[in-house]
Amino acid sequence: MRLVGPAGEQVGIVRIEDALRLAQESDLDLVEVAASEHPPVCKLMDYGKFKYETALKARESRRNQVNTVIKEMKLRPKIDPHDYETKKGHVIRFLKMGDKVKITIMFRGREQSRPELGYNLLKKLAEDVSDIGFVEYSPKQDGRNMIMVLGPLKKKADAKAEREAEKAPRDPAQAPDSSTEELAQHAEEQDA
Repeated sequence: MRLVGPAGEQVGIVRIEDALRLAQESDLDLVEVAASEHPPVCKLMDYGKFKYETALKARESRRNQVNTVIKEMKLRPKIDPHDYETKKGHVIRFLKMGDKVKITIMFRGREQSRPELGYNLLKKLAEDVSDIGFVEYSPKQDGRNMIMVLGPLKKKADAKAEREAEKAPRDPAQAPDSSTEELAQHAEEQDA
């Protein structure tokens, strides 16, 4: 078998008994890395440490994974201006967070005969949020509803990093040191 040392150096082609003896002397495990090769490749390593580091990397990659969420906002064709502004604010917040937004306009009764009202409302909303989002799925009539999907211009990971950067203090000298504040407060209490 071909043997690789613990630091990745090539030991060479050795017999299995010699490789096992080397592993026992160095208090490491003999792990078969590539069984399909001729001769098979084995490595001297601490297998427990290797499995632990692999699990850490897998956990880290899952934590950094971004889940795309589609938020939904429902409107009516005859919406008041103030209600429209409120709903638009929610859509803007969702887009800034990096989420997609599905806007549904619900038609009732005679409103179904005037789909242009819903289309114009969706077009106006798309223009109002064009600086932070784009129309991913153009308005389409679906039975009693008209649906449009807006996508964010920024990716969710970028938006998350930007929010965390805003939360963190920019200069460590500007950030108040809680321990010095506590000491000053304690000293004031002692004087009183």
